[in-house]
Amino acid sequence: MSGALIEVRDVGYRPNDVPVLDGVSLAVYPGEVLAVTGPSGSGKSSLLALLAGLATPDSGAVLSSVPPNGVGVILQAYGLVNLLTAAENVEVALQARGHSPEDVQSAAAAALAAVRLDEVADHLIEELSGGQQQRVAVARALALQPALLIADEVTAELDAETRDVIVELVLGAAATGAAVVLATHDLELAARADRRLALVNGRVASAA
Repeated sequence: MSGALIEVRDVGYRPNDVPVLDGVSLAVYPGEVLAVTGPSGSGKSSLLALLAGLATPDSGAVLSSVPPNGVGVILQAYGLVNLLTAAENVEVALQARGHSPEDVQSAAAAALAAVRLDEVADHLIEELSGGQQQRVAVARALALQPALLIADEVTAELDAETRDVIVELVLGAAATGAAVVLATHDLELAARADRRLALVNGRVASAA
């Protein structure tokens, strides 16, 4: 893999026999940010699902040196548990990764404070706005200190001020050595990535 943390080789993906990705290849390295761009329906979210191990390609290969507990994922649908509080959603993820009980609460509190949600840490997810839920998902992923951070439209629900905070946190993960892969329509965010890969109709249209 020549130093790549994760590599996609000539991948095809056809869920329910519907072609979504065709012949896609890329490599992502520790400490870098890759932005995946393209119109809606171009396959961005599907590519991120493959990178995160949430889906399996129908052809080609995804080669990864990241252990399953080394991946942090921020989904468009957030993937939160409505019947738990914001803090509990982060704590459960930390517990599942084997963090000690004495560390879980402090790590969750610090992560929620970083995304400016400490005042609603004890609120149920269903009581939070869409933007707040998105920030809980960011806090949960970053609290895990992942080697690979996958983020799908991470700025979509955020106001301008909060967006800037979240962008700095997500990009900052690369400074700690994580590989960060973003699917985004946010051209300003994409411009700050180290590299960009554009998808059109499930194929790589350009890579820079």
